[in-house]
Amino acid sequence: MSDTPTPRDLFRKISANIESVMQGQTGSIRKLLAAFGAGGHVLLEDYPGTGKTTMAKALAKSVGASFSRLQFTPDLLPSDILGVSIFDPKTQAFRFHEGPIFTNILLADEINRASPRTQSALLEAMGEAQVSMDGTTYPLAELFFVIATQNPVEFHGTYPLPEAQMDRFMMQCGLGYVGPEEEVAILSAQEKSHPISRVTASVTLAEVLALRRRVAEVRLAPELKRYIVDIVAATRKAPSVKMGASPRASLALMKVAQAAALLDGSDFALPEHIREMAVPVIAHRLMLDPQAKFSGVTPQAVVETILKELPVPA
Repeated sequence: MSDTPTPRDLFRKISANIESVMQGQTGSIRKLLAAFGAGGHVLLEDYPGTGKTTMAKALAKSVGASFSRLQFTPDLLPSDILGVSIFDPKTQAFRFHEGPIFTNILLADEINRASPRTQSALLEAMGEAQVSMDGTTYPLAELFFVIATQNPVEFHGTYPLPEAQMDRFMMQCGLGYVGPEEEVAILSAQEKSHPISRVTASVTLAEVLALRRRVAEVRLAPELKRYIVDIVAATRKAPSVKMGASPRASLALMKVAQAAALLDGSDFALPEHIREMAVPVIAHRLMLDPQAKFSGVTPQAVVETILKELPVPA
């Protein structure tokens, strides 16, 4: 019998590492790992102090990969992210010095505190896994994963992410406040030191890359592909929506559903995987009509309504 860990084993190792420092966040961890396995990027949005940065750092420490953290501030420049060309007197030529974006896992902390110009510096990197500087294109690592955190835009000193930037995130999810029992457990765990200091890598970079390749091999029946397309297409016709989701959302939902299936140890995706991931994959891509927003309609509610109304493939 082979000792090679199964994809489900690898996911469980990473999940156990994160859960050792994140109390009561099993659902959010599952979504994060689904996007990680699917090769997308994640935006964690919630109130300060709910553990967004801790979750991102725990994932990074659980994987034997390089990690960079960027604290976004109003005075952060694109060159602080991408790098800069500096003239070398010895060679009489400009030499490119790589910025923190040249890593495997990048934590973009409080991304909506930086100016729109700086936010947009991430667009090409997230969409095409490369950086263009001074007419030269620099490829990023094969494993390049952005975990961005942001506080709700109602907070002072924040800049809402533009639609094009939001669309680059495969998934957006929040953590929410944990129950009283979990919060007591957090106090006990951090009484003397933060448990994240004890987290070590549980999987290798090679194992993660192999895991991502396995995600792409998960079978998806033609009826389920059509189901995904119908869900996304329905957002474009919803009465409260000014701009619906694009085909990029369909691709993202397919890949995340495949990853969710692999998380469960299955070689084929089910309608349940699509329905589970539809809201965090699609909702943040929708632009609502101003009147609908004023009436209290949310993008999450729009997607949930679509899921209720569309027939589920047998």
